[in-house]
Amino acid sequence: MKALVLTAPEGPQSAAITNVDLPQPAAGEVRVALKAAALNHRELWVSIGQYPGMQLPSTLGADGAGVVDAVGDGVDAAMVGQEVVLYPAANWGDNPDYPAPEFGCLGMPYPGTLAEYICVPASAVAGKPSGLSFEEAAAVPLAGLTAWRCLTVKANVKAGDKVLITGIGGGVAVAALAFAVAMGAEVYVTSGSQEKIDQAMAMGAKGGVLYSEEKWGKPLGKLSRGIDVVIDGAPAVSFSQYSRVLNMGARVVIYGPTGGPKFEVIAPELFFRHASIYGSAMGTEEDFRNMMAFVDKQNLKPVIDKTFSLDQAVEALLYLKNEHGMGKVVVTI
Repeated sequence: MKALVLTAPEGPQSAAITNVDLPQPAAGEVRVALKAAALNHRELWVSIGQYPGMQLPSTLGADGAGVVDAVGDGVDAAMVGQEVVLYPAANWGDNPDYPAPEFGCLGMPYPGTLAEYICVPASAVAGKPSGLSFEEAAAVPLAGLTAWRCLTVKANVKAGDKVLITGIGGGVAVAALAFAVAMGAEVYVTSGSQEKIDQAMAMGAKGGVLYSEEKWGKPLGKLSRGIDVVIDGAPAVSFSQYSRVLNMGARVVIYGPTGGPKFEVIAPELFFRHASIYGSAMGTEEDFRNMMAFVDKQNLKPVIDKTFSLDQAVEALLYLKNEHGMGKVVVTI
């Protein structure tokens, strides 16, 4: 079968479409004939070796959707033919609060979705929402799951909450916007592009501010009259601005280090407001199933920026690196 295989951590150009052995499902597994996969910036980080315990060669890709075409021992044969979306990781473990040491994503250290077939545990697939194409379904898992857990498990967002999402345009941020609006929250965004703010408002955001402006926290405060929840992938460049407009009991959820790994906290801005800071990444299989059920019930559709074929997968990675706009980059298989 064809797969996009990374052979050296020297950038996207060191990956290539390669013929590899067709995987066979072990006991408890299903094999999925993939119809579409989606890219994340994670693939770019992996391609330059920015991942602990690199194991090469490796098939890239964490997001995928397709059709079950074979099952292993102990799996109901009725699953063959089902249209499914893949949980983008494996081995979370038994504690729902945090993952086990063996936890990891598809595409590194586990085999990835930029391939014609993949084998995964039968518990690690969810039915594809009927209202989504395979391309749309493949655009949901990794970014969507991260956004979902930030909003639900960590921040416990409720209708009427004022939610700030930093850096709109990235996959997690766009997913968080769609989910939060569907939950009835009042959403505000930041971006370096007025065009992206306008796009976010077309998706239901109440407003946004340009983070290129000095002291953008002040216009954010006037616009929102206080923030209850922050979903932030860039605290090094954002926290000092929005921390001054947090409401009492605010919840800040950090899911990434864009802009740098460190940020300064002014203690009184937190303890006088009884605010909390949480870290979050990915989520459990149960979180994944709950998210997919929500997507189905709310008839949500992810934003897709551009689509490529599997033979164009390296080109797709370079597009993600150099030209990516708002929404997901998808590879059809």
